[in-house]
Amino acid sequence: MADMVSDYVLKRLREWEVEHVFSYAGDGINSLLGAWGRAEDRPRFIQSRHEELAAFEATGYAKFSGRVGVCAATSGPGAVHLLNGLYDAKLDHVPVVAIIGQTARSAMGGSYQQEIDLLSLYKDVASDYLQMVTVPEQLPNVLDRAIRTAVSRRTVTALIIPADVQDLEYSPPRHEFKMVPSSLGLSDTETVPSAEGLARAAEVLNSGERVAILAGQGARGAPGELTEVADVLGAGVAKALLGKDVLPDDLPFVTGSIGLLGTRPSYEMMRDCDTLLVVGSNLPYSQFLPAFDQARAVQIDIDPTMLGMRYPFECNLVGDAARTLQALLPLLERKTDGSWREKIEDDVERWWEVLGRRAMVDAEPINPQRVFHELSPLLPDDVIVTSDSGSAANWYARYLRFRTGMRGSLSGTLATMCPGTPYATGAKFAHPNRPVIALVGDGAMQMSGINELITLAHYWHEWEDPRVVIGVLNNGDLNQVTWELRAMGGTPRFTPSQRIPDLPYAQIARDMGLAGARIEDPSEVADAWRRALNADRPCVVEFVTDPAIPPIPPHATLDQMESMTAALLKGDPEAWAVVKEGVKSKAQEFIPGPR
Repeated sequence: MADMVSDYVLKRLREWEVEHVFSYAGDGINSLLGAWGRAEDRPRFIQSRHEELAAFEATGYAKFSGRVGVCAATSGPGAVHLLNGLYDAKLDHVPVVAIIGQTARSAMGGSYQQEIDLLSLYKDVASDYLQMVTVPEQLPNVLDRAIRTAVSRRTVTALIIPADVQDLEYSPPRHEFKMVPSSLGLSDTETVPSAEGLARAAEVLNSGERVAILAGQGARGAPGELTEVADVLGAGVAKALLGKDVLPDDLPFVTGSIGLLGTRPSYEMMRDCDTLLVVGSNLPYSQFLPAFDQARAVQIDIDPTMLGMRYPFECNLVGDAARTLQALLPLLERKTDGSWREKIEDDVERWWEVLGRRAMVDAEPINPQRVFHELSPLLPDDVIVTSDSGSAANWYARYLRFRTGMRGSLSGTLATMCPGTPYATGAKFAHPNRPVIALVGDGAMQMSGINELITLAHYWHEWEDPRVVIGVLNNGDLNQVTWELRAMGGTPRFTPSQRIPDLPYAQIARDMGLAGARIEDPSEVADAWRRALNADRPCVVEFVTDPAIPPIPPHATLDQMESMTAALLKGDPEAWAVVKEGVKSKAQEFIPGPR
């Protein structure tokens, strides 16, 4: 029996060594589903609960495997549902390919059931490569190009395959006019800047006395080179949120995260430096970088289109982070005055002390900072950590001290809710032998996290290491937005929009055959994490936390403080709790401690 187009699509994915496709069934991809049956489920069809979750799973898989993620969806609503997860991948520069069904060609333009102009719908999210397959001979070229483009440009691409085309007999492109053949493979490239560019960068970096480095996810492959450059320049290293796992936090010169969720040492290092080196990061918050007339600056990025946007850099180098830093090192002059580096290290040591004291401030019933503070030393050496957006991201960014070999990520640029748990699923399919921890809020759990528990319950038995720990902050509040209302808008907490129903998250997990525990006593936090990390199956640990604990920015501005005061004066229903907890938390910065 001759292969159909649907058979050939799966065959070509196998030839590209694609092992998993995250999807949900629908009649727009019925022929592909039939082909999966004939192919004995190769590549593996991973059944999600919703197409948005399938796209998040593919994104998480790509983030933690370093390979292309693939998702598939039916026509119409299925294609629409994919979009949020695909935008998450696009904005975080993650390679994901979407394969989407469409109504039959004969019905197009006839307002047929589930007919949507998918080329228009997807022209932004898959702007680097988007094609509709209308004849078999377009394959394998369009599929090959979709994969190559996604991988080489670290972006989202999409193929739309009408239902009737999926059923056509496959015929390859012929050796004739207007046929486009194709081939497999994509070699790695290691771009290095020109000697002139490197010399210019070295001149800028050598001229400074107080050098600061900002590292993002683009520096993940260069921890050794980054450390050596920091040592030669006597610099501290701040990390963008997506680069949290680039360097371990036990290095004394690593100042931690930067930005609204960042640390005071990162803020002060940028405030006081005279030279800036940015490696593999496009942190959008330029207000957390040095003043524009303060520092001379160099940027290194593999993508030339992302250079020079955040700061008036004197030198923009296009290149692979590791190779560029290797080429730059012989040109750098070792700093002889160690006072700048010593100050940074002292500030970092003091900061960790402050965070520890903040975490132990009494709350009603549990301080959410304590949840993360107690988890940090218990993290397994090979752990993968995912975080959702919202208040969980604040504590993930500040409190977790990553060691060498640990991985972590979240929705860094889109900052969408709900990727925390599906990222964990994707991570487990990428690394079934590693423990995974997802840190999420109750809002994200109610939006779609509970549905992802169904998927975890469905697949966990096959993983070599079955541990997936989902830590839920149950504070009954959409807490991040509540604080944004207070601090940025001077608006009291609007209870009808912010208060959410209370659900028994741990009990729901147990009802699904998973492990679960509800924790209301602060003294039980550490032991709860230990039990979850020793469980023989995925485990939901529900921490009942205090919504009045403020996520204090590294340097609260006068405007923010005035807005907060205005919100309280306008009758915020939790005004006194906010004042009490904010004062107690802020006071920890001024309590004397060892230096």
